Amino acid sequence: MDTLTIWLFRSADGADGAAETVKGLAKNQLISVHDAATVSWPEGASKPKLRQLRNLAGRGALSGAFWGLLFGLIFLVPLLGAALGAAAGAFGGLTSDYGIDDDLIKRVRGEVTEGTSALFLLSSGAVVDKVRDAFTGENAPELIFTNLSAEQEQALRESFSMELEQQTAEAPGTGPK
Repeated sequence: MDTLTIWLFRSADGADGAAETVKGLAKNQLISVHDAATVSWPEGASKPKLRQLRNLAGRGALSGAFWGLLFGLIFLVPLLGAALGAAAGAFGGLTSDYGIDDDLIKRVRGEVTEGTSALFLLSSGAVVDKVRDAFTGENAPELIFTNLSAEQEQALRESFSMELEQQTAEAPGTGPK
């Protein structure tokens, strides 16, 4: 089963760095990447930059139209209103396969703000502990969405939170920001 995950980074360049990390993981066969896209919103920019990562896309990649419409719904609907309404209805069937709904769109819109970035990753076959280990440090991502089952999502969140707790314990005098 393909897994769609959305990872939030508290820096505008975090998602681009993560994309390079994922590329290395895929090369070492620690994850199968079917498609990926990033959104980065540099400080002072009026809108985010969107980028489909074609060099990571494998068989079964989503179309550029999928990413364009998804990002349009997330970031442009407040500006365009009903102009995208009809397209959003047609898009609904495809996005529901991955668990994308209005609540997710609102959440991503609220969390990906100026000075942050996000990695949208369609993957399968991840070796979770190896992937987790690749995303360590102060720029560790926050999982904001997955279409995994509740039990699988909880295991993934626990795996990443244990790593974050260990880093915090190892660095005296530091804590969550």
